[in-house]
Amino acid sequence: MSNERHILLLPGSLRVGSTNETVLRTAAVVAAATPGLRTTYYTGLGGLPHFNPDLDTDPLPEPVVALRAAIEAADALLVCTPEYAGTLPGSFKNLLDWTVGGVEISDKPTAWINAAGPGRGGGAEATLRTVLGYTGAAVVDAACLRIPLERGAVGPDGLVADPLVRERIGAVLAELAAA
Repeated sequence: MSNERHILLLPGSLRVGSTNETVLRTAAVVAAATPGLRTTYYTGLGGLPHFNPDLDTDPLPEPVVALRAAIEAADALLVCTPEYAGTLPGSFKNLLDWTVGGVEISDKPTAWINAAGPGRGGGAEATLRTVLGYTGAAVVDAACLRIPLERGAVGPDGLVADPLVRERIGAVLAELAAA
């Protein structure tokens, strides 16, 4: 039996090169250097159909099947999402809506990293906590973290360059893996 822990990285932004993507891609690199930890970066956000309860029956749309399978295969979930208009981006809320009708996320250890600047991002965090409550996710408060990330903190490789921020991301992963 393997002690390896698998964390699914869920980006809340469709924007290529967003700070949220940067945080999660950095988390993947940190995890790869951590024995017993692996990650998968979810790339299907833009391909999910608009949530419609009439479609939340068998057979499910293929992108929804893939999403639910990715969640089921993971031991834990790590989200990094921006805030748009004081709440979650519609595309990410759509992803979460597709998880309400399934059981894959129920009791799954889940956390987030908020990369928003000072004074921003609170609405997304509050909405995320509320929606995750409806999905039955087990929010790991000790692994939920705010790491304001400026564009200048991103290295030429597209990853977070600051070793202290990388260390904090590693601590989030360790906390989530232990949950």
